[in-house]
Amino acid sequence: MQQQDSLIGPVPARVVEVARSTLTAFEGRVADFNVAAWLHLPGMTELPVSLLVSYLDGEQYREVAVDHGKLNPRGKILLAGIARLPFRQKIEQMQIRMRCAVPIRGLLVEELFVQAVELAEPANRRARA
Repeated sequence: MQQQDSLIGPVPARVVEVARSTLTAFEGRVADFNVAAWLHLPGMTELPVSLLVSYLDGEQYREVAVDHGKLNPRGKILLAGIARLPFRQKIEQMQIRMRCAVPIRGLLVEELFVQAVELAEPANRRARA
């Protein structure tokens, strides 16, 4: 069965640019983001859904799963977690997406929250240290 993706929203570049990244032995660099989405799918109940972050790393498309759950009887769900995004070049065109197994007739995004877990240190503070 084909998975169905729905765009919840794009993440502004300024949110990505202020994130602190760390060097890892295997993945290159990683940046962590707190992600939360309050979603409403009218007319749908008990449907399993997943929250994903998709982005470009140079020319490579990547995606990371954040959370999974089932809609409540009113068709609502809160999905949240920390997205650890590995990258070798630069995180660009970051988007928050919802994935499920059936086509969606309507998706209402009640709230979307994306924030860097840690902020990068300003260059002037690093120079004095």
